[in-house]
Amino acid sequence: MYVAVKGGERAIAAAHDLLAKERRGDPTTPEIGVDQIAQQLSLAVDRVMAEGSLYDTELAALAIKQARGDLIEAIFLIRAYRTTLPRFGYSEPVQTGRMAVRRRVSATFKDLPGGQVLGPTFDYTHRLLDFSLASGSESDTQTSPRHCEERSDAAIHASDNGLLRFARNDGDEVAAGEGTTNASSATPKMFAILQAEGIVERPGGDATVTPGDITREPLDFPASRDLRLQALARGDEGFLLALGYSTQRGYGRTHPFAGEIRIGEVMVEAFLPELGFAIEIAAITLTECEMVNQFHGSKTEPPQFTRGYGLVFGQLERKAMSMALVDRSLRARELGEETGVPAQDEEFVLAHCDNIQATGFVEHLKLPHYVDFQSELELIRRMRATNPNKTAMTE
Repeated sequence: MYVAVKGGERAIAAAHDLLAKERRGDPTTPEIGVDQIAQQLSLAVDRVMAEGSLYDTELAALAIKQARGDLIEAIFLIRAYRTTLPRFGYSEPVQTGRMAVRRRVSATFKDLPGGQVLGPTFDYTHRLLDFSLASGSESDTQTSPRHCEERSDAAIHASDNGLLRFARNDGDEVAAGEGTTNASSATPKMFAILQAEGIVERPGGDATVTPGDITREPLDFPASRDLRLQALARGDEGFLLALGYSTQRGYGRTHPFAGEIRIGEVMVEAFLPELGFAIEIAAITLTECEMVNQFHGSKTEPPQFTRGYGLVFGQLERKAMSMALVDRSLRARELGEETGVPAQDEEFVLAHCDNIQATGFVEHLKLPHYVDFQSELELIRRMRATNPNKTAMTE
């Protein structure tokens, strides 16, 4: 047994050496730096931060490099590192209404107060490979769209510095990538329009109740919405995307509209008892999505619009939208709607959306199961030996 263990240790050490060699690749090729990953693969970094639930671009970039680009492995590394960090307390709720907006779009109102900000997005690209990127001759200039829908009240055009701007009726312009943390110039929320008319549900929950924390306590069912949102924020983007897509294809009674999607920086504040007030400690990038859904009312509620909500670290538009779709589907029971599809099954969604748990359960199949398989092998042999006629028929 001791010899076998030592032999296994040597094999594992050799596997580690081989992994390091594979990670480095051809030594004649310049090694990629963590700063390059953080700057040029920022969307991958944002996903690792969001699903690893740790906001640190440098650590996320390091994890991506160590994992050879396997994002789930990088998320695993970040989660594991996160467990070693001391927790000093909780921040105040972030005020996304005071976000320094870099991108803000709505599919519900054309003339949205505060304007639509195109920002950095793939939405208007042609999805054609740019071979100049391979040769390192990428142009430093940006071009404006060649064809824009003519509008009497607004026009999209390229400014002198190449930033896309949205010109509104009042003559003001909002440049993609520009923003301010000044609360006086905060961009109003789209839902405020519907709230003023009284045709949308108001945010629920009791502000005096401390939210739960799924990183401290195991998730139990039924789960409150704050816990569900935490699980979805850490959930796998692909899994949530598939579930959100299923609700649009008829597996759920939803008819969503993208009320507002905004990306930008918000200030994080922490309350210091010694001072008696909260102070700003950091600025982080967030993506927020609010979906608008129809609700035909109930015995206690009038017909109105309801919300689906998504909020994640970094620029993760698709993840935030998928999260908002699934969040609304998981509210079907509390709204008295008919249930029965996967996206409305709280335990199915929350128990399977975590890619680290899923990876562990799937990949453990690679570990030795010699004893288990041998017992099943012997069972099959005995069954075949005691039923020769059935064996002959199957052969």
